[in-house]
Amino acid sequence: MAKIRFSKKEFEKYHKIDSKLLERISMFGTPVDEFEDELEIEIFPNRPDLISLNGFMRGFNAFLEKEKGMRKYKLNSPEKNFKVQIDKSVEKVRPFTACAIVKGLKFDDSKIKELMDLQEKLHVTLGRNRKKVAIGVYPLEKMALPIKYEARSPDKIRFVPLESETEMDGMQIIQQHPKGKEYAHLLKGKSVFPIFVDGNKKILSMPPIINSNETGKVDEKTKEVFVECSGNDFETLKKALNIVVTTLSDLGGKIFQMELDYSGKEEITPNFEPEKIKISLENVNKLLGLELKEKDLEKLLPKMGYDYAKGIVSIPPWRTDILHEVDITEDIAIAYGYDDLIPEIPSVSTIGEESKESVVKSKISEILSGLGLIEISSLHLIKHEELRNMKQKESEAVQLMDSKTDYKVLRNSLMIPALRTLFENKNNEYPQKIFEIGNIFVPGRSIMEESRLLIACIPSNFTELKQMLDYLMKMLDIEYEIKDSPVISMIDGRTAQVIVNKKEIGFIGEVNPEILDNWNLKQPLAVIEISLDEIFEKFK
Repeated sequence: MAKIRFSKKEFEKYHKIDSKLLERISMFGTPVDEFEDELEIEIFPNRPDLISLNGFMRGFNAFLEKEKGMRKYKLNSPEKNFKVQIDKSVEKVRPFTACAIVKGLKFDDSKIKELMDLQEKLHVTLGRNRKKVAIGVYPLEKMALPIKYEARSPDKIRFVPLESETEMDGMQIIQQHPKGKEYAHLLKGKSVFPIFVDGNKKILSMPPIINSNETGKVDEKTKEVFVECSGNDFETLKKALNIVVTTLSDLGGKIFQMELDYSGKEEITPNFEPEKIKISLENVNKLLGLELKEKDLEKLLPKMGYDYAKGIVSIPPWRTDILHEVDITEDIAIAYGYDDLIPEIPSVSTIGEESKESVVKSKISEILSGLGLIEISSLHLIKHEELRNMKQKESEAVQLMDSKTDYKVLRNSLMIPALRTLFENKNNEYPQKIFEIGNIFVPGRSIMEESRLLIACIPSNFTELKQMLDYLMKMLDIEYEIKDSPVISMIDGRTAQVIVNKKEIGFIGEVNPEILDNWNLKQPLAVIEISLDEIFEKFK
């Protein structure tokens, strides 16, 4: 959650602050605390469009029904040389960018601070600390068009980074500059680093690290800016760009599109064409326990900044959080007012009892926690590239039809989220011992769902994991045996099938070093992954 502080003086240019207004801010889904000269408002990470004062007012004014519906912004077509050439050299390091130009700005200290705060908050939230999105804003007056986005070896990158007086090459920047050292991990292992270069061959920046001191600093004299967002997911970059340029438009600027040339494939950004989602009144009422009519949706949805007509909701192009009909339903609830929802006691009297499966899972968690393992809980979705890291084909997993994130596959094993967790914690202290109890999904005529247990220890070996399995089965009073058998992604001769009631329920073994390299793990890893169905049967 991002905590944003707005000056009361700036806030009261839009609304007089009193107890009633503070209550309305909280009912908008943004808890607020009042201080002497500031308001501190909590913005959930899924609403980065509310981070700036102008962005917050855009949403809040609609909620107050002062500016209902989706705000419209004018997009000006690209002018001469409003182009960015994306070189193929960036494909393996940071392959995408979305760009725009904004003219007619009149900056002062407060507006520059708002822009910088927005940039940094977007880096932390939507940008995942610049890993997913890095944003650069440059004074257009100090650069020449068109722009080129390319990658070079670190020794061929030389410029004076922001807030520095000394020219450095790419490697010196990530080793010596404060921002370089902070974000060096984002370029670790890369043979080339991405850069933006202007029409005069001057380096503008080295994303996601730092801008050039000559061309990357906005001040009160700046009237026109070039804005770029770089990263690995083009759709996310377009949303981030939309948030930045609409904020600049609210500050008085005029937005101009740019032509992006991806080696012959052209894109135009920004694009404010709204996404449209069909919504079911029946589903809304079922989820909220209400009896809303069509005319109610026509009133409530514009309060949350949407356009709505005949069952179709138009999503503002700066909203990054709308993935499904249920997300819109949540906004309908906010517009309706949580304080107006009347709780009801169910008319059916029931007696609850913990299922046998839950009892077994709790017992397993208790046993493994007693052995010093840490329990993890991961999402059901994984990425295509994570399947490839395991040398699995896409046909071996269930694909989603219309995922709006990088996670487009239902996990078919608990190993992938475990390896992701170990990769994300590779700089923490070893040994690391984790386990997860969760469901996996197997494709077929119909999707099969199965409960599994995964134990992963690093550094570790077959013998240590076999001892853990012995103890776990003994505590559960279950007889089992193992049988040598190859398993994909595991080391032959150091892997075995686990058998209960003459049925193979999973495997135990050491992970193939090639797989470990794919996940950038340097220590030997041993895992157990077994189905829990046969174990549940014993306790029924």
